[in-house]
Amino acid sequence: MRLFSTLERGLVELPPPQEKRRVGMYVCGPTVYDLIHIGNARPFIVFDALRRYLESRDYEVIYVQNITDIDDKIINRAREEDSSPEEIAERFTREYQEDLRVLGVNPPTYQPRARAYVDKMIELIEELVAKGHAYVAEGDVYFSVRSFPDYGKLSGKSIDDLLTGARVDPGEKKKDPLDFALWKAAKPGEPKWPSPWGPGRPGWHTECVVMSRELLGETLDIHAGGNDLIFPHHENEIAQAEAASGKPFARIWLHNGMLTVRGEKMAKSLGNFSYARDVARAFGTEAVRYFYLSRHWRKPLDFSLEALEEARKAVEGVYEFLAEAELAGEGDEVPLPDELAGEVNLLEEKFHGDLEDDFNTPGALAALQGMANAGKRFAAGGGDRRALGAIARKIRELAAPLGLFQEERAPALSAQTEELIGLLVELRAELRKERNFGLADRIREKLASLGVELKDTPQGTVWTLK
Repeated sequence: MRLFSTLERGLVELPPPQEKRRVGMYVCGPTVYDLIHIGNARPFIVFDALRRYLESRDYEVIYVQNITDIDDKIINRAREEDSSPEEIAERFTREYQEDLRVLGVNPPTYQPRARAYVDKMIELIEELVAKGHAYVAEGDVYFSVRSFPDYGKLSGKSIDDLLTGARVDPGEKKKDPLDFALWKAAKPGEPKWPSPWGPGRPGWHTECVVMSRELLGETLDIHAGGNDLIFPHHENEIAQAEAASGKPFARIWLHNGMLTVRGEKMAKSLGNFSYARDVARAFGTEAVRYFYLSRHWRKPLDFSLEALEEARKAVEGVYEFLAEAELAGEGDEVPLPDELAGEVNLLEEKFHGDLEDDFNTPGALAALQGMANAGKRFAAGGGDRRALGAIARKIRELAAPLGLFQEERAPALSAQTEELIGLLVELRAELRKERNFGLADRIREKLASLGVELKDTPQGTVWTLK
């Protein structure tokens, strides 16, 4: 399997599972100060699907996604609500876990919280100070960017370019405008921990380095997140981790494109967002997943209600085929004829070939749609519908790692069929009034044999599908 790594600016091959069965994967998680919006959800859905596909191909994936529960945004939200940062972080951690459930995202193998690793963060900072990569300034500790010659290798930014417009903000005590905080001295009303430099709290960039290394080792197989994290967050992670260990921090760096609204990045600060749970409940979990997977993960994706409605229709279309195919295939299923079997096999090869070539989910979805369309053409051309059950099983099997097409659905009824059922229900009611119970019961029994159940109520007869 080959994946486009930001660091190499090209495709990097993942060793096959026979050579390396375990893959350590770290995906940057949320800062828990508010509900996540639908743009925040893109990396969670995309990399969840990648993880599940790798597992389906016999890799053992150790999937780590952190919770940032120490941050300025959490402190500010606590002040606004006259609450504590701990209460804010705990509440929105629970909300985030509920959002993952609503979005159909599997829980990570580990979900570390920054607060639990502060001691380890202090140890890393002490090591960087001892090696000359960091310095203390009146209770703060800063990383010296110029002490790390490879700084900028992930983002492609040179130190000279970065210096343009760089400045030292009021209250900062760093020696160079490019240096960044590893430890922040305590301010009144903020969370704080004891340290060799006085009470304070760790910087965000240090938190992710420590949590990933503690759970996955000094060199990760895959580090992933949105492309807005390339600089400065991931660049600063690399500087700290590699300055401390002298080893590569991650073999493969994956960065998904942003969700946009009319070409502009979706952001709470811009007010052009919708909460993820609201969108999922309005359109359905699978429609949201299909919407994201229908665009290559590295490309920007424009959000609109029309695009989500198209995704919902695409999902419903496949489910309609599955329901009809599985109903036709019940009992005496017959094998696929050679020509149709060959077409399905080629589409299965396309499905895996696309996913193994930089996780091309749009191509994989096209293969699944192609299978459903092939089955529809076969049936429309007079083919034995009992053969369609095999295609339905194959679609469900392949789509499972993408989190799609696993529900059991009853076949959808056409408007004409619904009208006919309604007419039979009315006829039965008239027969009952005429006390012709024998014929009324025959209608009820025949409808039941076709999967239509009748329930007589004081307000009239209601029919439902089994």
